[in-house]
Amino acid sequence: MNPSDTAPFPHQTTQRWPLYAAGFTTAFGAHAVAAGLGAESADIGLSLLALGILLALYDIAEVFLKPVFGALSDRIGPKPVIVGGLLAFSAASLIGLWAEQPAMLAAARLGQGMAASAFSPASSAGVARLAGSNTGRYFGRYGSWKGLGYAIGPLLGAVAIISGGFTLLFGILSALGLIVAAWAAVAVPRLAPLPRPLYTIVDVWRQSTERSFLGPTLVLAAATGALGAAVGFLPAMAAREGLGTAGSVAVVTVLALASSLIQPRIGWLRDQGLLADKPGMVAGLLCIAGGTLMAGLLPGAAWIYFAAVLIGAGIGMSTPLAFAHLADSTPSERLGRTMGSAELGRELGDAGGPLLVGGIAVAVGLPWGLGALALLVGLTAFAAPGTKETSAPPTSG
Repeated sequence: MNPSDTAPFPHQTTQRWPLYAAGFTTAFGAHAVAAGLGAESADIGLSLLALGILLALYDIAEVFLKPVFGALSDRIGPKPVIVGGLLAFSAASLIGLWAEQPAMLAAARLGQGMAASAFSPASSAGVARLAGSNTGRYFGRYGSWKGLGYAIGPLLGAVAIISGGFTLLFGILSALGLIVAAWAAVAVPRLAPLPRPLYTIVDVWRQSTERSFLGPTLVLAAATGALGAAVGFLPAMAAREGLGTAGSVAVVTVLALASSLIQPRIGWLRDQGLLADKPGMVAGLLCIAGGTLMAGLLPGAAWIYFAAVLIGAGIGMSTPLAFAHLADSTPSERLGRTMGSAELGRELGDAGGPLLVGGIAVAVGLPWGLGALALLVGLTAFAAPGTKETSAPPTSG
């Protein structure tokens, strides 16, 4: 991001907190409902196929719509997309009040995913616009709040379902979306759309294949793929080691907390010039690969927990550096499109990681599946970009 692109607003903390809350909302909503669906599928008459479809609806909506809404935030500014997306999330959650009917549950899940597709990339673009020269620090905090949503989503979702069923859970999500929307409407400044040059198809293709975009996006996809696989398979491995339900679910919480605690620190080190992007991303990916390999090869509950800490720390290192690199190497007038496309890469990784591990595990065993994922994450380190680059200007005509 060029110095001239920096938003001319005082970077007060009150302006950024609603953006962090929006990141928390999408993570909390996705994991709270997903965990509840898995736990209550038999009680509401869902087959395994129906359960899989309901779990996928949220991510399917994000895969198709995040680049679209990211580009929209470039045209009209991030704030209306953030506020509108959060209001839509609140409205879609109200449909879940009739979650005893699978069709209504599917509609609520799809609506939530479509709404998150709007406010998630727009929030990332807003963080980049308000961060100025502190992109590492503020993306670290943004990622930390997302990680907190991943950590407590399943736990609070379980408590809500036990207390009042899906009706209470979706009621809480609706209220959360409404509160954060009101907060963003009041506190987030209007970030006016910036003049945009005319981009040809050749320009868009070049921008999508530049190392400054493709490298961080692959890093994000690898880290998120490992997260998706860990969330699914580490609790199952812990249960095989004799841990109860609480002990098995706590593995995911440990992973998410490790990621949340380290991200702000990594961002601060980057902004202080003490940590360069490429070494940090490579170190994070190697931590993820090492933790994944450890989980597959070393038996025992203690090693599973240690692996969760390593994977969480690796995600916490690589994610804010990749996002900050994207923000610094992208002109502000197309930050929304860039962040939406990068989020698309994350969603593909989130779906691909568990599929890779599960597919190989069915054929030759879970250790081989985790080993394949570790190898793929380790190889992604070669894609990590070096010095910050600015995208090439558009071609004339």
